[in-house]
Order: sequence, then C-alpha cells, then structure tokens
Amino acid sequence: MEIKEAIQLAKQNNQKAFNFLLDLYWDDVYGFQLKRVSNENDAEDITIRTFSRAFDKINTFNDAYQFKTWLITISKNIHIDLLRKSKNSISQRTTDNNESVYKVLDETPSAEDKLITEQNLAKLLRDIKKLKPHYQEVIMLRYFQELSYKEISKELNAPINNIKVKLLRAKKLLAGIIQKKQ
Repeated sequence: MEIKEAIQLAKQNNQKAFNFLLDLYWDDVYGFQLKRVSNENDAEDITIRTFSRAFDKINTFNDAYQFKTWLITISKNIHIDLLRKSKNSISQRTTDNNESVYKVLDETPSAEDKLITEQNLAKLLRDIKKLKPHYQEVIMLRYFQELSYKEISKELNAPINNIKVKLLRAKKLLAGIIQKKQ
C-alpha cells in the first residue's frame, strides 16, 4: 500500500489504512517526542494522542503537504498544550512575605466521592454497552480487568500501539455518549 492510497482509504475510515499509517510513522513521531520530553512514557502518551487526533481529523489533511510533517506538527502542538496545562494546573504559586509556597491539592476520594462513583458505575456500564464490541472489549480489559497494554496486546493478538490508539478512541467515543446524555 502506498502512502497516498493509505491516506485516501483512511479518510474513508478504513482500519487497515489507519494501521498502515500508524506502523509507518510511529517511530518518527515517537522519536521526535522522545527528544523533546526525554521521558519514554510521556513521549509514548503524546504519540498516542497525536495519532488519535490525526485520525480524528484526517479529512482536514491537505495532500499538498507531507503526511509526516503534518503528524509532527500535531505532535508538537499537543506537547505545547500539555506544557501549558501543567504550568496552570499542577501547582499554584503564591507569595507571602517573599516566601514561595506551592499548594498541592488533596486528591484522596471522600466518602461522598466513593458513593457517587458507586452510583454512577451502573450508568457507565450501560454507556459502555453502546460502544462497538471491539471498543467495549479494550475498555473492559484495561479499566475493569486492569490489564496492562502488553497483556491486552497478547489477549487481542494486536500490536500495542494499535491497542493504545483504540483505547484512546474508545474513551473519546464514550465521553461523547456521556456528554449527549447531559
């Protein structure tokens, strides 16, 4: 399969074309991010988000440009967005008598949080059932059976990168289902 052909097929939602493009460009995007963030997990996370966003927006790709350049640009923008978010949300810096203090949020769930979680679990399971079976499967394996990406990859006999992208898509679709209800 040629790149231009794969892009055209991907625009028609062809899963094999998505897999072809993912396999072809994964190392380029991952390598680019690894140089920027110097952390394998962060580079992998940004790479997964890059492909997810690229596949969601594939119809906006302009054939006048190189696909790899388009992916790298998306990747760079995701990294910049993450840096901005981390500066704004991880800590708030305050000054009092010329002393620097960092406020750290307590994220321990309260009794009320636990009750709400239990009540919403049934609703969540009903929403998950609205997804296509292959998306249901990765959600259940990852979050309910708590399998690692590697274990899911073995279970489904699919490359880890495909599992990660499929899981990210499943989460986006599930979020869309939940938002429609609100």
